[in-house]
Amino acid sequence: MTIFLKNYGKWIILGILLFIFAIVAHEVLDEPLLAFDTTIYHAVISIKSSFWTSFFLFVTSFASPIVIIIISALLFILFKNKKYAWLSLGSLSLIFIINTVLKYIFSRPRPFEWMLIEETGYSFPSAHAMIAMAFYGLLIYLIWQTQISKKMKKILTIVIAILIILIGISRIYLGVHYCTDIIGGFTLSLSYLIIVTSVIDYYRLKH
Repeated sequence: MTIFLKNYGKWIILGILLFIFAIVAHEVLDEPLLAFDTTIYHAVISIKSSFWTSFFLFVTSFASPIVIIIISALLFILFKNKKYAWLSLGSLSLIFIINTVLKYIFSRPRPFEWMLIEETGYSFPSAHAMIAMAFYGLLIYLIWQTQISKKMKKILTIVIAILIILIGISRIYLGVHYCTDIIGGFTLSLSYLIIVTSVIDYYRLKH
């Protein structure tokens, strides 16, 4: 239990993240469309142009099933320890199940009047946001377990972190999600990551 007690700071962060998710979820249940969502959407869409539409279509594809499968396949090749690759796939499967269950619980309609692309299903929490944070967030964790240089680890961490944020923004720009969908997805997946990586650290140090 030492590893859990030693890093108490991250459990405080976990509590804050879950508190934020609970607040957002409560507001979503009370009011399908929040003034906050409308304000953020119009701020993001103010840069609308053919360039930004193409850019965000490209960015959002990094959380699509095909790209995730390709990256997962590369993990099997790049990581000598195949447990890391299997861990990534297992984590992704679990987060997908969690997202599917939550979407049916909240049953929040998508902002169909804002859509630049066609999407189906419920809106809250965003699957792209959850998958991006869970999959690429875990990838950041796994990168820090490798033997590559610390400088390269930092560079990859920054690049991947920016990608995660841009994926979230892309869903708002493309009009397929409200901002609160993204906040809900990010906070829940980040909470999930804290728990999963803590369990991994515990068993890795124990063995």
